[in-house]
Amino acid sequence: MKSKTKIKNQLISQIDFRRLFDIFPYQLAKFPSKAALVQKQDLGWQKFTTEECITHINRVSAGLLTLGLKRGEKIAIMTQIGSPRWNFLDFGAQQVGGILVPIHAQARTHEIEYILNDAEVKFLVVANREFYERVLPLIEKVVSLKKIFTLEKLPDIPHFDDLSEEPTDRHLAEFEGRKASIHEDDLATIIYTSGTTGNPKGVMLSHKNLVSNIKATISLVPINCDKRTLSFLPMSHVFERMVTYTYMAVGASVYYAERRETLVENIKEVRPHYFASVPRFLERTYDTIVEKGEEKGKISRKILHWAIRLGERYDGRMGLIYFLKLKIADLLIYRLWRNALGGKVEGVVVGAAALQPRLGKLFSAAGIDIREGYGMTETSPVISFNRFEPGGVHFGTVGVPVPGVEVRIENPDKNGDGVILVKGPNVMMGYHNLPERTMAVLDEDGWLTTGDVGQFVHKRFLKITGRKKDIFKTSSGKYIVPTVLEQKLNASPFIDNCMVLGFQKPFVTALITPNFSQLKKWCEENNVHWTAPQFMAINQKVEQFMEMEVEKVNANLKKEERVQKFHLLFEPWEVATGELTYTLKLKRDFVLGKYEKDIGKMYE
Repeated sequence: MKSKTKIKNQLISQIDFRRLFDIFPYQLAKFPSKAALVQKQDLGWQKFTTEECITHINRVSAGLLTLGLKRGEKIAIMTQIGSPRWNFLDFGAQQVGGILVPIHAQARTHEIEYILNDAEVKFLVVANREFYERVLPLIEKVVSLKKIFTLEKLPDIPHFDDLSEEPTDRHLAEFEGRKASIHEDDLATIIYTSGTTGNPKGVMLSHKNLVSNIKATISLVPINCDKRTLSFLPMSHVFERMVTYTYMAVGASVYYAERRETLVENIKEVRPHYFASVPRFLERTYDTIVEKGEEKGKISRKILHWAIRLGERYDGRMGLIYFLKLKIADLLIYRLWRNALGGKVEGVVVGAAALQPRLGKLFSAAGIDIREGYGMTETSPVISFNRFEPGGVHFGTVGVPVPGVEVRIENPDKNGDGVILVKGPNVMMGYHNLPERTMAVLDEDGWLTTGDVGQFVHKRFLKITGRKKDIFKTSSGKYIVPTVLEQKLNASPFIDNCMVLGFQKPFVTALITPNFSQLKKWCEENNVHWTAPQFMAINQKVEQFMEMEVEKVNANLKKEERVQKFHLLFEPWEVATGELTYTLKLKRDFVLGKYEKDIGKMYE
């Protein structure tokens, strides 16, 4: 006779998850946690055990049934960042057949109206009063919308607690029946991409799309039930959402940051082992490190810059002398960086935009393994990923295709560059209500045209070299990849953002938004009188200094790629003002239109 313990272990080993809402029951069977989900409250960090999470999820399901939610109907949620209640709503809706539709916090009113109508959303949950007042006028414009709830408790406004209730036997029987009828190929969520032009497109993802991506990623990230993770990116982005699902699937504790303003404080409190990030956060962290280092004495500054130069040479392979130098740099500098990120961080997964290779090398040399990946909403999202094991990373690339996903370069040129095609179980079902747009990117054999241009390096590492629609030809017939040049310019601590131009023009130019906090320090050090940004952008000495920064980049470019003229702008580019998408990509057509006169002057 087998012991009861052996039989129980065998049963647990056979448990799997095929649908997203199976993840918490899977976690309960495999590695029940006392801190499955954690959020900051007034009295400290509130922890939800795995069992408590399942209880709250079931309460949401019961509440939605009472509200009359039918299978296939949509519930939208609009918050700045994630929270346990975000997950409770997500899974609670899913297991009774509801479809969650996340809306980006920075979405403009007309975009919100479009999404609510296109998805025929029945219920909407928003973060606070500010969001509630933004969406309240839309009730009359969205016929399907029945009720709005808030996560923040407000007088006389329906609250999230009103959306959930203790399930009765009737509730339990009904949603167990609904759960049983939901297949892995059924629609799980609709995520609207911001796009660079026109209305957002609703990407339809099935349970299988996302679960396949979760399982492919689990084997690539050395994270387990003993680790703590921190979530601070918006859950409306498929990147953060899928990564969070992955944390849950391996039993890691998920801590949610309070808000962006408290992120540094939260990192020090949580001391996470892993977190997902966008390049901008790492760039800002680096700028802060340099800024604080510059405030110290001359010797300290020299040591800092020596450590930075040393780290930028890191490639994972170390001879004895380099290894010893790293140990010295670690003792003097790098350990302080790790402490600034909580002191326990082992790895950071980076996506959504291109990472400067030097930063990936530098942080990895400092004992914070940075691993960049590549994906898109239409692929749930991960297509390729740099590995954590030795030999599995090549800085400047987006890694190796994840298990189960095929990547093909279409019609490569002599350099191996071509449009990237993707095929796999993670590829979307299609665009909601847009069959023609779906057919334009997804062929009968299941190959998705990404629109990105890339090549394979060392046979297996995928390198993104541009976006097909962004590549332009100058009037002299030279092809220019603006994203590559922009990345090089953005490496300057004095440049916050930029856009490279030159389509059918005789030479390349750029619009530049300076990093005014860094520029102010330069002005103070060089006796340049500081006033408001709108005046500093036309200050002659500032322009001369920025010209030197641009020339540093030009020195390593081909003649036809060099930025011949630039124009400084004083207004930062933001999602809210329309220059950037929700994933911080440039809306080129918008920028071209907004600064048409300034661009014209550069070519007079």
